[in-house]
Amino acid sequence: MNTQLKKGVLEMCILYQLKDRELYGYQIMKTIKDQFSDVYDGSIYAILRRLNAEGYTETYIKDSPSGPARKYYRITSAGIDYLNRMITEWQRMVGGVRRLGIPF
Repeated sequence: MNTQLKKGVLEMCILYQLKDRELYGYQIMKTIKDQFSDVYDGSIYAILRRLNAEGYTETYIKDSPSGPARKYYRITSAGIDYLNRMITEWQRMVGGVRRLGIPF
């Protein structure tokens, strides 16, 4: 898959994971890698850093009962807006592909 397309899809998937709950980095990485096994851990963390820098997520540190404190991510209102725009664009793209006769 084209790198830029994959990056956009991964951004959407990461934000979607955060829309209803706060997660720490490893949880996000594991969930994404379960579906996209060819994605490197570092790529996921790079996307998380970029989403945070752009204001679509925010982080906080929380103590863990089973080890060191963890960095948690939560989606911001700007992130929700961005996610909704991405989902709309994705639905348009998928619709166009289907209308061209390419099966899913």
